[in-house]
Amino acid sequence: MSAKTGQETPDKHMRLESEPYIPDMHDRRILDIIQTGFPLETRPYAHIGAAVGLSEEEVFNRVRLMRERGYIRRIGANFDSLKLGFKSTLCAAKVPENRLAEFIREVNSHAGVTHNYLRNHAYNVWFTVIAKDMNAIRRIVDDIAQKTGITALNLPATAIYKIRVDFPLEREHNAYTDSGI
Repeated sequence: MSAKTGQETPDKHMRLESEPYIPDMHDRRILDIIQTGFPLETRPYAHIGAAVGLSEEEVFNRVRLMRERGYIRRIGANFDSLKLGFKSTLCAAKVPENRLAEFIREVNSHAGVTHNYLRNHAYNVWFTVIAKDMNAIRRIVDDIAQKTGITALNLPATAIYKIRVDFPLEREHNAYTDSGI
């Protein structure tokens, strides 16, 4: 089951392998670049290629393959929704295992839902909603409840903390491999 797709069968964005993906040196360098500063260039893959020692086509194909295999979920800009005048909230729902696909499909059908994920917790589906105001957010959350029969907690933030989350990959080892985990 993929929280991202809400489908029970594998799709092109789900990892099918049971072994973890271990990127080679070139993929690590490409991932380092695209997660922290995707080039705003006419030919971004040529720019990345020049930085990592590969052709534009090879970089493009590597990124495409990582995307198809689900190692990269999306490439896109992140905007500060508050500075753009929007409101946001975090929601959490208790969804029975046999209703996950249906519930996630409904959540994903709403344009204001930016992302969702499964957690190993009584509240097992979490999702974020962004809209023009809190009334619009409530309408989305109420619509999801009305269509699924599952009520989600609406947990608007009382304070905003933005943490830059980058995963440096260019190093051969990281804290997990160095500690033997």
